[in-house]
Amino acid sequence: MTGSSGKRLYVALIHHPVIDKNGETIASAVTNLDLHDIARACRTYGVKGYYVITPLKDQMVLVNRILDHWGTGVGGTYNPNRRQALELVRVKATFEEMIGEIAEAEGCRPKTVGTTARRHASSLSYLRLREMLVDATPLVLAFGTAWGLSDTFMADTDYILDPLTGTGTYNHLSVRSAVSIILDRVLGG
Repeated sequence: MTGSSGKRLYVALIHHPVIDKNGETIASAVTNLDLHDIARACRTYGVKGYYVITPLKDQMVLVNRILDHWGTGVGGTYNPNRRQALELVRVKATFEEMIGEIAEAEGCRPKTVGTTARRHASSLSYLRLREMLVDATPLVLAFGTAWGLSDTFMADTDYILDPLTGTGTYNHLSVRSAVSIILDRVLGG
């Protein structure tokens, strides 16, 4: 099978509710690298939109300031390729707000797919996710920052994707790396 279409796939980078290294639910900080690198991966693989979810007002201001610099400021003139990638980014306070926006644009509620480094008994394979992109229902791939998505968030997703696994016991990829690998597995040729 050649590359699947990303025209029904959205990526969400969740900053709340995520967990810290002690398992406590927190809101994590936005990083400039995550904005840029994930936007570039989304643009490369034809993802329809990339949402950054944070309830923190100062973090929303930061994201919009970065987007303005690369969209309408000197950064967009200096690097038009970066501008094209960052045009995919939208910032929302909650995941539900993002779901509502996508549902309105698409005419139906998207199915949600949570990602995690932990194995789940009924997780969705990459092949099955690729096959689901043929359906008319849009999909949202949700990625967690910090130490991952909270259990309450994961319980509300429609599916949980198989985790990425390396060759040993170390399993703590950056979210930027995980997004790129997963997009390649699902949308790559």
